[in-house]
Amino acid sequence: MRHKEQVDVPDQPPAGDRRIEILDAAARAFMRQGFAATSLDRVSDEIGSTKGAIYYYYRSKSDLFFGVHRRGMELTEAAIRPPFEKHAGARDRLHAMAFAHTLLVMDQLPYLRVIAQGLELHLLERTNESERANLAEVAALREANENLYIRAIKEGVSSGELRPVDAKLIAKPVLGALNWTSRWYQPRPGETAAARKRLATSIADFVVAGLVKS
Repeated sequence: MRHKEQVDVPDQPPAGDRRIEILDAAARAFMRQGFAATSLDRVSDEIGSTKGAIYYYYRSKSDLFFGVHRRGMELTEAAIRPPFEKHAGARDRLHAMAFAHTLLVMDQLPYLRVIAQGLELHLLERTNESERANLAEVAALREANENLYIRAIKEGVSSGELRPVDAKLIAKPVLGALNWTSRWYQPRPGETAAARKRLATSIADFVVAGLVKS
């Protein structure tokens, strides 16, 4: 049986918007240590604060973990929706989505690596009502992002720009290839923004090439 640590929650929020700072620190900690080994003490040390600041926004470590996943999904949506909505052909839009997605992985690696680890692996035995509700919310965000890829692929098939494929099925390996970047990518000393863009272009080229008619 789990016991939540009791702390005094401040009456007012910490100065400024601390929520994103807390999520950034938690994402780094979860990326390095994993869910089980990460404590709220470690996260608070990352931001040079007390656990009270964390508890103002998140009542438990699992709530904080869901918060990291939720923000990661929101960042993904913010990256891929603009290219999805571009006035361009489906192939170009899909390429632009894959490019933006890959660039996001590199720019926000802690969030995307935590997402790639998978919620279910960490919270398999954590099934209280609040956690089930959070899991459903994050799953809905993930599905909404996946649906943008499905729609882009369907439109490409309909226009003849892409091979006739099952868009819902093919979106899985497309996202797998993009998200797998979070597993192997490591920033290199002196790496420039231009270098990251070249890498993102290469990965987007690879993903789209598998769908284009030969």
